[in-house]
Amino acid sequence: MSYSKYLVSLMDKARVLHKTIVLPEGEDLRILEAAHIIASEKVANIIILGNEDDIKRYYAEKGWSLEGIQIIKPETSPNLQKYTDLLYELRKEKGLSHEDAAKLALNYNYFGTLMIKSGHADGMVSGANHSTADTVRPALQIIKSAKKGRPVSSCLIMVANDVPYLFSDCAIMINPTDREMADIALDAAESAIHFGIEPNVAMLSYSTYGSGKGDEVDKVKRATEMAQADLKTDYYKNMGIKLDGEMQADAALNDVVGKKKAPNSDVAGKARVLVFPCLEAGNIGYKLLQRLGGCEAYGPMLQGLNAPVNDLSRGALVEDIVGVIAITALQTHM
Repeated sequence: MSYSKYLVSLMDKARVLHKTIVLPEGEDLRILEAAHIIASEKVANIIILGNEDDIKRYYAEKGWSLEGIQIIKPETSPNLQKYTDLLYELRKEKGLSHEDAAKLALNYNYFGTLMIKSGHADGMVSGANHSTADTVRPALQIIKSAKKGRPVSSCLIMVANDVPYLFSDCAIMINPTDREMADIALDAAESAIHFGIEPNVAMLSYSTYGSGKGDEVDKVKRATEMAQADLKTDYYKNMGIKLDGEMQADAALNDVVGKKKAPNSDVAGKARVLVFPCLEAGNIGYKLLQRLGGCEAYGPMLQGLNAPVNDLSRGALVEDIVGVIAITALQTHM
C-alpha cells in the first residue's frame, strides 16, 4: 500500500512514541487490516476489541503476525468489574445506576474509552461501523474536555497533491455561535501546529470582506474579531498563528483570487487551516474533496479532550484508518 509523503512523515513521528491505541471494532475487516499495517510498521501498539478466536483465525488465513497486537473480549476481561465501578463513580451524579454502568461497560466504545481513563491505552479510534455520536458520547462523558467552558470540536487533515490542510469543524458542532467558532478556530490552529501544518487560518463564509450580506456573514465577522483578540494574549502571541476573515474559499486558497478580493490580508491565498461556519458546510466540503477531488482525508479527530478519541467515516478506506491511528498516537503527545 502506498502512502503520501505527508502520511509517511506522520507515521515516522508516531513510531518513536510507542503509544497504545485501542480499536473497538474488531468485527470489521478494514480495522483488522489497518491494525496489521500499524503493528507491522511498528507505528503503535494495538489493542483490538472483539472475538479472539475469530480474529486469530483471520490473521492466520492472511499469514499475518499478531506481534504488537493484543486482542481483548470485553465480556471476559478481568478488568470489566474495575471499569464498571469507574464508570459508575464518574456518572453516578448524573443518575447512572451501578446496574446500568455494568451494561454500558460492555459497550465496546465505552470499554475502550474506560481503558484510556484507566491508563491501559493512550487513545482510541472508532467509527467504521458506528455513528459519530456513538464514538463521541463516551469520550465526552469519561475523558471530558481539557479546557473548561470550551467546546469539544473536530478537525480533519486533508492532503491535496502532498500538501496538508486542516479543516474544522466537520463532525461535531452543528451550528456554532460566534464565540464557539472563534474557539474552534484557535483549537484548529494549535492542532495544525502540532501536525506540522502552517497555522494560516481562514474563517470561511460566502462573503469576503463584506462582499456578501446576512446574519451568517455577521457571525463569521464577529468570530474573526474574537479570535484575533485572543491571539494577542500571552498564551497565543508567540505561536505564529495568522487568522483572517470573513473569507470565501477561493480567496483563502488561491493567491491570485486572494490578492484581488483581500489584497491586504496575510492569510488570503495562503490558508492552510479552513474553519467552516457550520457543520453542514464543513462535512459536505470535505466529502466532495475526498470523493471527487481525490484528496486524502484523515479524521475526524476530536479537539479539546484530555486524551485522544477519534472518529472514522463509515466509508473509510484502510489507508484512511491507518492515517487516523497514526494521528491519534501523535495526539497523545500534544
